[in-house]
Amino acid sequence: MAVYTDIAEEELAEFIAGYDVGELLSYKGIAEGTENTNYLLHTSKASFILTLYERRVEESDLPFFLGLMQHLAEKGVTCPLPVQRRDGSMIGRVAGRPAALITFLEGMWLRRPSPRHCRAVGEALARLHLAALDFPQSRANALAPADWRPLWEKAKPQADTVEPGLAAEVEQDLQELLENWPRDLPEGIVHADLFPDNVFFLGDEVSGLIDFYFACHDQLAYDIATCLNAWCFEKDLSYNLTKGTAFLAGYQSVRPLERAEIEALPVLARGSAMRFMLTRLHDWLVLPDGPLIKKRDPMEYIRRLRFHRQIASPSEYGLETA
Repeated sequence: MAVYTDIAEEELAEFIAGYDVGELLSYKGIAEGTENTNYLLHTSKASFILTLYERRVEESDLPFFLGLMQHLAEKGVTCPLPVQRRDGSMIGRVAGRPAALITFLEGMWLRRPSPRHCRAVGEALARLHLAALDFPQSRANALAPADWRPLWEKAKPQADTVEPGLAAEVEQDLQELLENWPRDLPEGIVHADLFPDNVFFLGDEVSGLIDFYFACHDQLAYDIATCLNAWCFEKDLSYNLTKGTAFLAGYQSVRPLERAEIEALPVLARGSAMRFMLTRLHDWLVLPDGPLIKKRDPMEYIRRLRFHRQIASPSEYGLETA
């Protein structure tokens, strides 16, 4: 979440009039995040999140994202619910941007999650995967392995300015991943971006999952690998085996992994690290500085890549292979 687009009060009041949510009382921008503009709105009936879709979200994908949130909520997954406009649609426009009004979830995201929180996230992810199995819409992963090479080619000429020798190192990693990427694993809808700031907690309990704007159809175990990278590394970039064990146990308590998924986990974790490293590296080196660009250090995921490269067994993530 972030604020890239300012909205005048009169313009926002006119937008809100298209919904049956009461009168606008107050609003403020939400500064965290990187992709879209978000405001917290208070009306005479309730509180809501207004999202204006910015640079990485295609307007044509919005029916999929919003429909998925609606489907998951109906299946009992706690997530924001898109609010229908008076004309029956879920997408409007304000300040020249496509926009949606979303119900407000109580809770906060954790900057220092414990193993107990990691277990709860594993359970929540597995419930999401199961709940989405009968979602009728589909969306290809726009950042699948086939899309990594074009990103890399744009960043590669400057890669050694980040760290000497990085270009050759990433080139070798990328080639190995593309040659050995797992096939024929269970597939379905994945969140694809379930980082700590996209999970709300009340105490030790998950109160909601948010930000479904990278959701797509992919291998379910790839989502697990992404969460291992996001939740189980410490600030010093060391892997926390206790957290990994808790997360994986939580997931398997709801949806047990198949043998092929377990065996593929090291490659998937390495690939997920590659995907996030490449988008960060691309933004760091290629995109110009500006108000719509919030750059994140690619070295965090380069370090993760190096960790996964030396993994010999899924048990090193805290997953029993027997």
